[in-house]
Amino acid sequence: MHFLNNMVMNIFSIMLLIILYTESKKHDVQGSLQYKLYIQMLMATILMLVVDILSRFDGNQGAIYPWINQTGNFLIFMLAPVLPSIWLMYVHNEIFQNEDKTRRFAIPLHAVVGINFMLLVISQFTGWYYNIDPGNVYHRGPFFLISALFTVALIFDALVLITVNRKKIEKKHYSTLVFFAIPPMVGIILQILLYGWSLMLNSLVLSLLMVFLNIQNHSIQTDYLTGVFNRKKFESYLNAKIYSSSKKKTFSAILLDMDRFKAINDTYGHEMGDDALQICVKLLRNSLRSKDFIARYGGDEFYIILDISDLSALERIIDRIKESIVDYNKLGIRPYNLGFSLGYAVYDYNSAMKAEDFKKMLDKKMYENKQTKAKERNYALEAVLDSKAICTKI
Repeated sequence: MHFLNNMVMNIFSIMLLIILYTESKKHDVQGSLQYKLYIQMLMATILMLVVDILSRFDGNQGAIYPWINQTGNFLIFMLAPVLPSIWLMYVHNEIFQNEDKTRRFAIPLHAVVGINFMLLVISQFTGWYYNIDPGNVYHRGPFFLISALFTVALIFDALVLITVNRKKIEKKHYSTLVFFAIPPMVGIILQILLYGWSLMLNSLVLSLLMVFLNIQNHSIQTDYLTGVFNRKKFESYLNAKIYSSSKKKTFSAILLDMDRFKAINDTYGHEMGDDALQICVKLLRNSLRSKDFIARYGGDEFYIILDISDLSALERIIDRIKESIVDYNKLGIRPYNLGFSLGYAVYDYNSAMKAEDFKKMLDKKMYENKQTKAKERNYALEAVLDSKAICTKI
């Protein structure tokens, strides 16, 4: 009866995971490491649920059943530390947002998986983890808990990493990351106490569902480099704002294009260019309210949408952004200066302007601002050259 119940639970869990996998694949916008690790967790869990079914053919006689039972149990013990290792990498990447650092972090985790595999191979001769008797019945070995300890230790390490670095994690993500460990830990304890029941993997499905709803689903709408919303979210948000506008209440938008961004990349490298984008986002956030909408539209283009219907109020925001850029450049922290060319406007409800037309208007205003700044730089350069020429004659 346990076999039938476990199989039904596993099949139901697999169906849920396939749905999560399908939904995740639909929204693979960035192909980031975070996305890849989540997909790996889904696939590893599906594989382990299938293998778990194969490991439940206890007592079935015949030529093939002992082989299936042996293979299933071997694979389930071999894969046991793989899933929590991927989760630990996922947590590491979520905290530090550094894909290269996370990949290096995977090296000691490979060692843990390798040690477990060696002990498993030895167990085939010693029965340390488990043994299957001539009647094709599975029995726990004297060191069965060592295998479970690998899984528990990795999940616990992830929990410690989350707790120690909680200030680096978005508040809405923190509770989800902490919650992830609870269902599988409860499942492991129940599985140890209730011999013959497979509960840990099924309980893990709840954790993966929570991660999808609260983190992955949010990441679908987020630019992975800067942490602000991405172009796809901006398009839907802008259309929604236009649709909800009225004569009494409209909104404003700002288009910002970084000045000399290509020169920063070419001179100092792409890592410094990424750093410049992240600094700009921090400056924008410090100049705006927490509820204001910021999106990265392209390589060095950003949109801001504000619940402001008054042009003078919008211009005060523009001045605040400019002042924050000037103040930052005065600090001389980086070998380059930051700057923005801006196009901004209050949306005119009476114009019935569509999103594309509104964006074109902002783009035109931004381009005019960029040209004006270029002329000002040329005038300044000519003035310097003229002064040098006068000094030379004197």
